[in-house]
Amino acid sequence: MKALLLYPQFPQSFWSYNRTIEMVGLKSVIPPLGLITVAALLPQNWEIRFFDRNVTLETEADWQWCDVVILSAMLVQKQDFHALIRKAVERGKKVAVGGPYPTSVPQEALDSGSHYLVLDEGEVTIPLFVQALQAGQESGIFRATEKPDVTASPLPRFDLLQMEQYFMMSVQFSRGCPFNCEFCDIISLYGRKPRTKEPNQMLVELQALYDLGWRGSVFVVDDNFIGNKRNVKQFLKELIPWMKERHYPFTFMTEASVNLAEDDELLSLMVEAGFYSVFLGIETPDQDSLHVTQKLQNTRHPLVEACRKINAAGLLIYAGFILGFDGERSGAGERIQAFVEQTNIPQPMLGILQALPNTQLWNRLKAQQRLVDGIGITEVGDQNTLMNFIPTRSLAEIAREYVESFWQLYEPNRYLYRCLQQCLNIGIKNSQRQTMKLPLRKELHLIAQLIWRQGILRPEIRRQFWRQLWIILQQKPYMLNMYLGLCAAGEHFWEYRELARARITQQLGYDPLLATHS
Repeated sequence: MKALLLYPQFPQSFWSYNRTIEMVGLKSVIPPLGLITVAALLPQNWEIRFFDRNVTLETEADWQWCDVVILSAMLVQKQDFHALIRKAVERGKKVAVGGPYPTSVPQEALDSGSHYLVLDEGEVTIPLFVQALQAGQESGIFRATEKPDVTASPLPRFDLLQMEQYFMMSVQFSRGCPFNCEFCDIISLYGRKPRTKEPNQMLVELQALYDLGWRGSVFVVDDNFIGNKRNVKQFLKELIPWMKERHYPFTFMTEASVNLAEDDELLSLMVEAGFYSVFLGIETPDQDSLHVTQKLQNTRHPLVEACRKINAAGLLIYAGFILGFDGERSGAGERIQAFVEQTNIPQPMLGILQALPNTQLWNRLKAQQRLVDGIGITEVGDQNTLMNFIPTRSLAEIAREYVESFWQLYEPNRYLYRCLQQCLNIGIKNSQRQTMKLPLRKELHLIAQLIWRQGILRPEIRRQFWRQLWIILQQKPYMLNMYLGLCAAGEHFWEYRELARARITQQLGYDPLLATHS
């Protein structure tokens, strides 16, 4: 069997870092861990050709070569995903699809012409699909009746990747989250009982990356890395000597819940193991909204103090914020801005609340008949999409607060100031373990680009760029890589805020910023 594995293209989004990746001379931020795991689950006697279309496009010869096309996609990739299904059908090829998007909304993949829907988690459903294909079955929908034991998950096919084209590699330690946030689809996809790999299993994956020559950042893609604290501590205690023996070849970042701040031992272990950054789902500083959305883990301790403690332990913070919760009071955007300024979080991901299929929020709004007809899951993608339900306050007000807040948060002077302050606040003294890493040639290229763009070309930030660079060199020279990486990301966000504003303007039919000031 000849299988063509394709990973659809991403549109420009908050996480695409288009301009920054271009400055560094790379093609993509992170590889498709799910699809290279699928490749490892397929029979060893199959011939495989793999293309991450964000890095390299397949050719017509690849299409003619294959017997079956296998696609995996997230919601934000929907446009290219459906185009690839149609292209395969036009060429008479069988199409199998899986991943979070078709798992959540299988009908849309069927409507585009998919023959096989390999849904849920591949450890269970890939063998069912292979068995059906070998039996001559022309189509089928394969679902899991149970959550698989991830200790049986195979070593991903890292060898299929063009590693030199990515900013970071990716591994997964756990699936599932113990919390019960109403808007989150992770618990519907992966369950509330976190399932973890064995420490040695993780070290085998990291050793594979090491043997393939990777040196630099590794993203642990868990939706909540600390969902099972006992197991994650066991892993970290084995990771620490592994990293030391190899002179710290990697630096790690991950996603975690804010209750990370409650566990001093866990914080210390993460930093010692080489973690430099964590993404927190803060969502809102409004306590009443946190209660409404059932994010009670964020209400136990003051959020500003939690962020400061995580910084002081040695971790850079990225964070997500949402506008549009039920009962939300006017001025939520301004309160988020104030929180970001208090904590100096450099890159707050601000979005408008969406009701994703199969979440508690979706089911509640459907029962209340508040889902908006004509705005289905295909319209819900990036953070700057208007709500697909009727909110409890004015949609125009929410849209205005979103655009205004995003515009202000990524005003260049304010952004660069937060980058400096966050780096100064991070309480580490050992640069060997705690910086973003790039190959030397790419680092030098990035520095040259930054000096030209921010130190020379932009008069509004020119003096600030040089002043802050001097401060970092004087006070925390070991944070230079991290600081310059954050500065470089600004080039993406200053462009992206224009796009976010344009997208909301197109959906509303008017520019909310101009309407505010008219």
